[in-house]
Amino acid sequence: MDRQDPVTGPPQAVIAAALRRERARAGLSLTEVASRAGVAKSTLSQLESGTGNPSLETLWALCVALEMPFSRLLDPPRPNVQVIRADEGSQVPSADADYRVTLLAAGQSHARCDVYRIAAEPGQIRRSEPHTPGVVEHVVLAAGHAIVGPADEPVEMRPGDYIRYLGDLPHVFEALEPGTWATMVIESA
Repeated sequence: MDRQDPVTGPPQAVIAAALRRERARAGLSLTEVASRAGVAKSTLSQLESGTGNPSLETLWALCVALEMPFSRLLDPPRPNVQVIRADEGSQVPSADADYRVTLLAAGQSHARCDVYRIAAEPGQIRRSEPHTPGVVEHVVLAAGHAIVGPADEPVEMRPGDYIRYLGDLPHVFEALEPGTWATMVIESA
């Protein structure tokens, strides 16, 4: 098959279109969104033009500023049947840790339930700032060993373990073993 699959291609163009669309929907200027997110106006301009290389932290901050779920940045139209292989999908890396998220599925617009694959390596703790109010995160550790959950009460996890916590409070993910990966579901109202 010769067509480019939007799910496995580079996310910059999809992110650029989503940021422009959501900023217009909110009726906000570049300056106002950049200020709310704590990023440089030039950074937001580059991201909207598809020339920036954003970190996970920058994208989350922009989503909070635009009051939108993160998945809306990487959620192009999908066919009725979709398969994403373990080594496929648009990965967005963290600037602070060897930690990457891949959007696997986005929920419907009336109630969001987005599914991600997390791949992380030992060395740094991935610290997440609070997401939009009402967000709940669910994590099932598939392989490795990690510390996951609220920043003030993280839990040590082994393969098969599940944790649910409020994503609108600071939280962490720290891989303790090479090859650590998990499935994360983010619920938002």
